[in-house]
Amino acid sequence: MYTIVFCFLVAGALAAPFRKPTFHRGLNRIVGGLEATPGQFPYQLSFQDTSFGFDFHFCGASIYSENWAVCAGHCVQGEDMNNPDYLQIVAGEHDLDKVDGTEQKIVLSKIIQHEDYNGFTISNDISLLQFSKPLNFNDRVKGIGLQSKKEYMGDCVVSGWGTLNEGGHSPSKLQYVEVPTVSDAYCRDAYGKNEIDDSMICAGVSEGGKDACQGDSGGPLACGGLLTGIVSWGYGCARPNYPGVYSEVAYFKDWVENNVQ
Repeated sequence: MYTIVFCFLVAGALAAPFRKPTFHRGLNRIVGGLEATPGQFPYQLSFQDTSFGFDFHFCGASIYSENWAVCAGHCVQGEDMNNPDYLQIVAGEHDLDKVDGTEQKIVLSKIIQHEDYNGFTISNDISLLQFSKPLNFNDRVKGIGLQSKKEYMGDCVVSGWGTLNEGGHSPSKLQYVEVPTVSDAYCRDAYGKNEIDDSMICAGVSEGGKDACQGDSGGPLACGGLLTGIVSWGYGCARPNYPGVYSEVAYFKDWVENNVQ
């Protein structure tokens, strides 16, 4: 999930923001956005657990190649990395409640979580998902290239099936919202200088109202047609002066390329 951090009252005083919590499945959706058109984001994946007896969407992911996807590290925390046959990705998906005939469901064969992932600080929040068979690329299913420019500044789009507001309703149809990236300095002013690593990138608007939310975790922040961020964490969803925090793909580009070879 897109990890949400809340504040708590302790002994009648406002405490410092609680640290990023352990990942729990089943949250996250886009706030302040629009419904996507079918095929608008052909690199978008639904990451699902089939062990409940039905297909349960719990995170997003992005197609890197016919055999690999890029996801968040916290989405696979505690999973069986070498035998994840109870997990699948769905490409060409639009409406989670409807079969359109464009979907490609593929079980995973392997997961690679970043070796320095930290579930407490949500540092190095990236993973790779290997498919048990290749995807068939078409108009609805395509890969997305990796951003190489660090601390990218510009307009981006984040997409997913996460909640429409903090703690709110989760739509069945893919949503998206446009958000600009902000500087690391701005993001550190918001969250604290020790909270934002060089390997994180932030995006949002100061007035709030536009953001990823619970359930969008692991999904894409695309800027200029390249995968620039991976939905990671934030304080609430779409709150003023708290941009969403993403894993910065440019920082991990070499790691991705070395591990998929």
